[in-house]
Amino acid sequence: MWDFRLGQAIGLMFKTLPFIIFRLVVYFGIALAYVLMTGVGAGVGWGVGGFGDEGFRAASTFWGGVIGFGIVGAVMYVLREYLLYVVKAGHIAVLVELIEGQTLPENRGQIQYASQVVKERFGQASALFVVDQLIKGVLKSLVGMVKTVFRVLPMPGAQQFLRIVQAFLRIAVGFIDEVILAYCIRTRSNTPWESSRDALILYGQNLKPMMKNAAWLTLILYLLSFVVFLVMLAPAALVAYLIPGGWSATGLVIALLFAWSVKAAVFEPLAATCMMQVYFKTIEGQTPDPEWEAKLDGISKKFRELKQQVATEKATQTSDVSTFETEESGVR
Repeated sequence: MWDFRLGQAIGLMFKTLPFIIFRLVVYFGIALAYVLMTGVGAGVGWGVGGFGDEGFRAASTFWGGVIGFGIVGAVMYVLREYLLYVVKAGHIAVLVELIEGQTLPENRGQIQYASQVVKERFGQASALFVVDQLIKGVLKSLVGMVKTVFRVLPMPGAQQFLRIVQAFLRIAVGFIDEVILAYCIRTRSNTPWESSRDALILYGQNLKPMMKNAAWLTLILYLLSFVVFLVMLAPAALVAYLIPGGWSATGLVIALLFAWSVKAAVFEPLAATCMMQVYFKTIEGQTPDPEWEAKLDGISKKFRELKQQVATEKATQTSDVSTFETEESGVR
């Protein structure tokens, strides 16, 4: 059915409990910020609506809530590099260490340790963000290749099935990129561009088992998220009732926000851990296949950009070594 060990992955989640709590605080904080700012915006709109009739008040309340929601969205867009660097990549770092059988510090020491590991591998948050965006671009090209296979299959209802496959694969790619980052951390590489290139080639040459497991995990992930959404509906309805001029859909939006926060804090790292299990086991003893490198080179502009970064990375290292040797010779 699938190749990951769910029980072991859950056990690893418990071992990284400080990070899970940290993620819950971060993502619940984000969800709460959305709810509060939406409520504040709706309250201001409701107050402004007092200068007009009932229709004007309803409209101003709605747009006030939308503006409040949008403000938090804009702030989160600015903070996306920080979230990737400290939260996602940091958690991946400690999970990789546990999968490799290493011992981790207790409590908040885990978070500090993870930050140090990520900094050693990727440097600044902006560098990791660029790596991550290129990885996502290459993975989308791989998804496009899979879609092309389904498109040419002579089967009834192929187009309808293709739409389902497209939606499914878009979701699955959301946590596959974390597995590529995990490879960079696992190999202790100080050349993140080269490691990312190799990891993507290895992923491509094992596309079938990786996509199969990603599909199963996506299904499990969203079933669990739906259960959380149902649990959150009652408290979300209460919060919606307290918002001035509350709308019937507000409770659904709030429940979705809190279900998203649990998904991002708990379920996504669980899925990423399962994918790491599959990936590391599948690629064991393998080396990047030149044929797959050529294939990725042909289908993905982002992969070609990544290779350019590899060349720049190597040129910089060569230059640094030459400078060091020159300085050493001068000292002698």
